[in-house]
Parts: sequence; structure tokens; C-alpha cells
Amino acid sequence: MILTCNSCGKKFVVPDNAITVSGRMVQCGSCGNKWKQFPLGEAKKTQSISRIQKVVSKPQPAKLKTQKAKKVKKISTRKPREISLYSPEYLAKKHGIKINDSNIKSNNSKIKISNVSFGFYNSLILFIFLFIFLTRLLYFAKDFIVVKLPLSEFYLNYFFESVRNVFEIVRDLLIIY
Repeated sequence: MILTCNSCGKKFVVPDNAITVSGRMVQCGSCGNKWKQFPLGEAKKTQSISRIQKVVSKPQPAKLKTQKAKKVKKISTRKPREISLYSPEYLAKKHGIKINDSNIKSNNSKIKISNVSFGFYNSLILFIFLFIFLTRLLYFAKDFIVVKLPLSEFYLNYFFESVRNVFEIVRDLLIIY
């Protein structure tokens, strides 16, 4: 039997014996609409005529509706975890991660310098500051360098022009966004 929801129009396939003569409360799995469904009066003719057998059925007595006691939802308290999610035992058991306990000190105030990484962004900032510092140092020492090495004037001018162009591009990108 195919049921159609009155609210959203979604169709569901239900076994024929699931809906009795007295009807049954059904609920749409899509929108949650509830209604009482009675068996459909039309029987589908899906079998061939040669296979149809005459079946005599006895009328079933209508069952009286009895209201069942509603189940009371138990409110259970969460029991605390016996083991920490970040403990080496849990990580090894659940995720297969093994941690060397020799690197971990019981006193957290003593941190090995080798375990501390400088990080990408810190390295990037350091590189930018060093580049700016060296560029400004070269700019102030430009006259001294040109006096000692006269052929370097062309290369220094080209370098500072390139730095100005990069600065203009970055400034324009920051203004646009």
C-alpha cells in the first residue's frame, strides 16, 4: 500500500497488513505530520488472472482502543570519565598514538628548548623585519658604498626601485581589500 502525506505530499510504501480495518495512526517521516490512516478501498491488480486464488477471509472483530501508559524518559546523570581524553594511555588505546614519556617532565616549569618551535608566522615576521632593517641600512650606506665601489651605483638604484615597486603593489592590495 502506498500512503501519501497530506501535508508535504511525500509517498511511503507500507505493507498491506499494517493498516487494519479500524485504522492506524501514522506519521510522515519527512515533515512529522500525523494522521489516522484507513485501508484504501481499491485493491491493485498486479497479479495475473491465472494466479489469483479465491480466499475467504473471516471478518476480524474491531479491537477496542486501549491507551498505553506513556514511557517516561529517564534523566540520567553523566558519569565522569575515568580516563582523560589526552592521557597517553587513552591516545595509545583509541588512536594508536604513542607518546614518549622521556620528553615529558613532571615539572612543567622546565621546558626543553629543542621542543619549542619558532613557527611559520613568527619566522615570516622576523624575515620581514630583517629585510626592512637591511634595506634601510643599505640605503643609508649607499653614498659610502658608491664612493668605494663606483660600478655598484646602477645595481643599488635598480634594487631600491624594485623595493619601491613591491611596496606600491602591497599598498594598493591593502587599500583595495
